[in-house]
Amino acid sequence: MSEINVFRDCPATGIGSMPGGDAREAAKTVTGSFGDGEGMPYLAELPARGPGADMIGRTIGLLAELYGHVEPSGWRISDRPGRDTRRARSWLGEDLDALEEFTQGYEGPLKVQAVGPWTLAAALERRGGEAFLGDPGACRDLADSLAEGLRGHLAEVRRRVPGARLVLQLDEPSLTAVLRGRVRTASGYRTHRAVDRQLVEATLREVLGAAGETATLVHTCAPEVPFALLRRAGAGGISFDLSLLTEREEEAVGEAVEGGTRMFFGVVPGADPASGRLSDPGGSVMGVRTLWRRLGLNPGTLTESVTVTPSCGLAGASPAYARAALAHCARAARSLADNPE
Repeated sequence: MSEINVFRDCPATGIGSMPGGDAREAAKTVTGSFGDGEGMPYLAELPARGPGADMIGRTIGLLAELYGHVEPSGWRISDRPGRDTRRARSWLGEDLDALEEFTQGYEGPLKVQAVGPWTLAAALERRGGEAFLGDPGACRDLADSLAEGLRGHLAEVRRRVPGARLVLQLDEPSLTAVLRGRVRTASGYRTHRAVDRQLVEATLREVLGAAGETATLVHTCAPEVPFALLRRAGAGGISFDLSLLTEREEEAVGEAVEGGTRMFFGVVPGADPASGRLSDPGGSVMGVRTLWRRLGLNPGTLTESVTVTPSCGLAGASPAYARAALAHCARAARSLADNPE
């Protein structure tokens, strides 16, 4: 499946997380916000329910033949699927049931999210309490397990929503820290060594490759996005917070756009703004138009190159604001299409 064809129908979307703990309400909001070609609905994540519904726990529940449990310090590898792994899988099942209910007959793009291999390796502890990141062999096994788990997950979503054109998003907020040696060890007194960029790229390529013909993107809400590395690894789209982009990174964005990579620009606040209201839709994407002009890109390519999103997940927002933010993304995308200059 051509990623370009799938992304053409994705003018707006959300990142993944939503507030509250009601799976049906979240699915109703996400599907209702992006109906009739307004954007791309997605499988909502509800971390407020507790461990197992968080982004790390959700992904641990997807792993093939690897299991985890919760310690005071975070998620740690287990010998067998215990209560925490079972709870993660149960909540995922609830979320899939709700999504299936609200996507009957749906035939557009549909996004699912999972934590990428390097953020997972930085967060998941081995039996001794240190992160997987400190053991190259363990990282390789973790990536293999994740790739196999994602194949099964995508197949399950296809079974439940047979008309959907799936998009896989890998969340990698710790990727830059992994590349720059900024991930702290369990003691907190030192950091793990930076991982070789070629190894990082090859591992991402393997996990993204598990999606087969499914379109893929990588999301990070951290600064210093490694655009070129993500493109080489095979990501068809890159999702990031536009407010964190620096001038020295703008050229990499221009190269990515010209190379056909879809830009998922986070321009709508991920939490209730202090003012209590959002700016007008056109104002929200003014920074996108300005960037296009600085890069000398054709404004007519905006709609085929850009998807409008919140700056990060909406788990910390109020339910009312989360609904408003998703609807605002769709309106901002329309503004960009109607007035590209």
